[in-house]
Amino acid sequence: MGEPRGPAFTDAPAASTASILRRVAEPVRVAGTSVSRGARPRSTAPLWALPPVAVLGLVFLYPLALVVRQSFRPDTGGTSVEAYADVFASPAFRDALGTTVWLAVGSTAGCLVLGFALALVIAFVPFPGAKAVARFIDVFLSFPSFLITLALLFLYGTVGIANGLWTGANGAAEGPFRFLTTPWGVLLAEVTYFTPFVMRPLLAAFSAIDTRQLEVASSLGARPARIVRQVILPEALPALAAGGSLVLVLCLNEFGIVLFTGAKGVTTLPMLVYSKAILESDYPGACVVAVVNVLISVGLYGLYRVVSRRAGA
Repeated sequence: MGEPRGPAFTDAPAASTASILRRVAEPVRVAGTSVSRGARPRSTAPLWALPPVAVLGLVFLYPLALVVRQSFRPDTGGTSVEAYADVFASPAFRDALGTTVWLAVGSTAGCLVLGFALALVIAFVPFPGAKAVARFIDVFLSFPSFLITLALLFLYGTVGIANGLWTGANGAAEGPFRFLTTPWGVLLAEVTYFTPFVMRPLLAAFSAIDTRQLEVASSLGARPARIVRQVILPEALPALAAGGSLVLVLCLNEFGIVLFTGAKGVTTLPMLVYSKAILESDYPGACVVAVVNVLISVGLYGLYRVVSRRAGA
């Protein structure tokens, strides 16, 4: 007695491989459009996306293009790279570039260390009001930078609270706190303002850590420093990299903090743009400095996007 055959094994002639492939590749008509089997239909860009793109180009890209064009047009007329040569040869530009870089790097390092320590306390040390502090971090991100600078001036300025208490206690003519008018005062203000930008991604990363890992490590005799180094820190590295990259970009372009501290001899690239454009009326030179600042910022922003994508942010 022969074996039963299913519906796929009829006496009809078997289809060859070539005929099967031809049938798969046959176009299929969907709503009057011929689409090949297995191929994705081509999507057309929606027309409603054109107005926002046009507005973006008019409001942002067009002024930026004007700045770039002005940087190649000296006051004498024509098109030249004379402004770039003059600015790059200027000691003021080199000093401003060096000051901008070291302030940005120093502020970023301070934000990483302080932000990591504070985020550890908020996330893993139980204390009353921890959730309120975490929510305040989100609110703090919306504060303008000059507001933090003004608060520091009220505390440590020449006529601030700290100097007032000092002079009131010992009768001195002036107080000892004068660091706000130095580069260290700018560094302190930037670390104070930008630390929450590091803490926010860190708190999100810490909330994803399985606390059972910490309990197991503690039960095996690991000290807190070792738990932080071997369990928490590896999980926090992507968030640290993303937050640090963002803070570095923001510090490179910070203008309000440097201006409001009134630090003497502290000239960053944004301050140099302001000085050349407003005080010296050297618009080609100001545009050259602005172009350099934009190029550095865009390059670092690209790095920030890469780090954020790898971190899953």
